[in-house]
Amino acid sequence: MASTQVKILVPGNHLMAALVGQRDEFLRQVEAAFGPDTHILVRGNEITIDGDQAEQAGKLFEEMVLLLEKGHALDTANVGRTIEMVKADERPSQVLTAEVLKAAKGRTVRPKTSGQKRYTDAIAANTITFGIGPAGTGKSYLAVALAVQALQAKQITRIILTRPAVEAGERLGFLPGDLMAKVDPYLRPLYDALTDMLEPEGLARLLDRGLVEVAPLAFMRGRTLNNSFIILDEAQNTTPEQMKMFLTRIGFGSKVVVTGDVTQIDLAGGRSGLLGLEEVLGTIDSVGFVRLTARDVVRHRIVQDIVDAYERNGQLSGS
Repeated sequence: MASTQVKILVPGNHLMAALVGQRDEFLRQVEAAFGPDTHILVRGNEITIDGDQAEQAGKLFEEMVLLLEKGHALDTANVGRTIEMVKADERPSQVLTAEVLKAAKGRTVRPKTSGQKRYTDAIAANTITFGIGPAGTGKSYLAVALAVQALQAKQITRIILTRPAVEAGERLGFLPGDLMAKVDPYLRPLYDALTDMLEPEGLARLLDRGLVEVAPLAFMRGRTLNNSFIILDEAQNTTPEQMKMFLTRIGFGSKVVVTGDVTQIDLAGGRSGLLGLEEVLGTIDSVGFVRLTARDVVRHRIVQDIVDAYERNGQLSGS
């Protein structure tokens, strides 16, 4: 491929400083991502890119400028995600600036990958959305954020968060306390997500008034859930019977998100209610399936590396 040259004019010194990073760290990150034949030169407010992949690198800088103009701060992590998106012919300026929720203390919850954006769009468009993928992809966190947003916008009247209380190395019977005390550790991640998005006093009020309910899956039996945003977390640990029971609880005006990771099934024998479900329900209108991958992991980089390593070795492939 012939070497090309691309010039990018950056509008403003303040944007240029944020674009290149401290001691040009973002420039070096971009050069490393596009290979040794890509060379970047900065003069004033002009960036000149030479190399076989100059056009793609130029698109990257244009996207980074758009992100900065929309008030999105850059760091090495989201520059890395921006590079991955541009290489996949995606638009980071459309993904990373989409607002899901204004959380507590002025924080904003946004999708951080194109997969997460597809996931949040699917939840908005469908009555039931299945988010399937590995740990760290934001499946539960984003679902809770959208539930809080829907409650604040009065689109629904309550949030119901549920998980199967399946033992993973410990037996419930050996844990102290009554049933709710025993299942609390299984529901704690959902509480943590809520706590991250709401002031403690506000969350306590919602729980006291029954506007937010956190309960084990067994408590869903026999109910009809109207005008609710219902999240079933860790759905890989449901049986087919439990999954059918849950999905047939849905009432009028409700939205459902089912999340799970088929590589982390803790059922002691039997078949997961999440496996093969797309074949059964995939043709139904207003039911969506989104599969997240290691590319969508937004925890510490080592989490993505661990997920990649397991996938390469074919281990924990759903059994």
